[in-house]
Amino acid sequence: MSQAIIPLSYLIASVCFILALQALSSPKHARLGNLIGAFGMLVAVVGTLLHAEILTFRWIGLGLIVGSLIGASMSIWIPMTKMPERIALSHAFGGLAAALVGISEYHHLGTGIPRFIMGALGLEVFLGFLTFTGSLMAFGKLQGLISGAPVTWKGQNASNITMFFAALVILILVVIDPAQTVLFYLMGALGLIVGVLAVLPIGGADMPVVISLLNSYAGLAAAATGFALNNYVLIIAGALDGTSGLLLSLKMSQAMNRSFANVLFGAFGSTGEAPAGGAGAAGASYNLASVEDAVGVLGAAQTLIIVPGYGMAVSQAQHAVRELTQALEAKGTQVKYAVHPVAGRMPGHMNVLLAEADVPYDQIFDIEEINDEFARTDAVLVVGANDVVNPAAKTSPGSPIYGMPVFNVDEARAVIVLKRSVATGFAGIENDLFIRPNTMMVLGDAKKTLRDFITQVKE
Repeated sequence: MSQAIIPLSYLIASVCFILALQALSSPKHARLGNLIGAFGMLVAVVGTLLHAEILTFRWIGLGLIVGSLIGASMSIWIPMTKMPERIALSHAFGGLAAALVGISEYHHLGTGIPRFIMGALGLEVFLGFLTFTGSLMAFGKLQGLISGAPVTWKGQNASNITMFFAALVILILVVIDPAQTVLFYLMGALGLIVGVLAVLPIGGADMPVVISLLNSYAGLAAAATGFALNNYVLIIAGALDGTSGLLLSLKMSQAMNRSFANVLFGAFGSTGEAPAGGAGAAGASYNLASVEDAVGVLGAAQTLIIVPGYGMAVSQAQHAVRELTQALEAKGTQVKYAVHPVAGRMPGHMNVLLAEADVPYDQIFDIEEINDEFARTDAVLVVGANDVVNPAAKTSPGSPIYGMPVFNVDEARAVIVLKRSVATGFAGIENDLFIRPNTMMVLGDAKKTLRDFITQVKE
């Protein structure tokens, strides 16, 4: 009876994963999609536990308890502002799990492994270890344990590509002769090394693409695990994860008007000498304003668009943003939020923070939906965003971000920019917006500044 239930449970789980992915494509249905996906995973786990090959549940039970405690702790105590770091750790654990399962299955099957299964095991171990160390490096950069700037060296791309293809050659040799245990472990070791060296040269500006790409690697490792174990739900879930992660990485590269190869090998986001972004050369005169000046503009505005960026996440100012908009809405101001696809340090970073602050979904718009409205808007409040509002992307062919889709913030009647300092963003270029006559800058911690705004608006 149980053996008949297993395929049914896998079918239900697969359908849930597909529905979850569809729901996650919209912020309005993302929470429901997350619940559907979690339910599907529960069904898949229960179905797997019905396998006749399981003789004892002692170690499975121990893993269930430890894993549940770690997962619950991460969900309860890690703040929403640290979601990119949490996602990176989750990818690391997923990659490590796939690699360890591959090693275990390799020793369990012995030397007489069919070539197809051996190929799946090899990919599983290589991609799993690559995802593990690559995700740990991404976590270190996001957490500030490792420099967020690209770490480059002479011949880095050539050496990384050489090691990658060397691992593929070793994989072919191991498929031909599965008894080559030393080569099998060498392939895994190359995966660990490539994961480190591939992420080190990538700057903080490209972390959203890196996170989604590592998600793709984890999915491919899971799919390879499914082929090795003849587990259909792992094949389906891994394929969904791998393809969706890759497509998201490609779309995010397109959102930055850069090729996918340039993201992986271009070392974008360096902190060397800042190139000019356009007219806003270094040493330009900024229109620094006081809280009172900014509140005067906000109070007179009938329409307001808020553009959040990574600075909002750093200062944990999303709740203050929401409280300010509620105070302004009570006075009759129409408020909208403009979210750039690569704002923050992971896909959907700003959407997650705004959702945590209970910002209504129908007030959040992407760049295609809202960009034409800036010219008709009384005021724009930029909270910690930089490169995604830089007009140089539209006007300066020599700028490294030229052609990147950016918000038309400069076309609004008045612009208020909240930043800690006048330092450049991750692209390392000056921002033309900051010297425009319709722009005023209020320097300081965004959360504290917004609290001052709220006090004066309510008065």
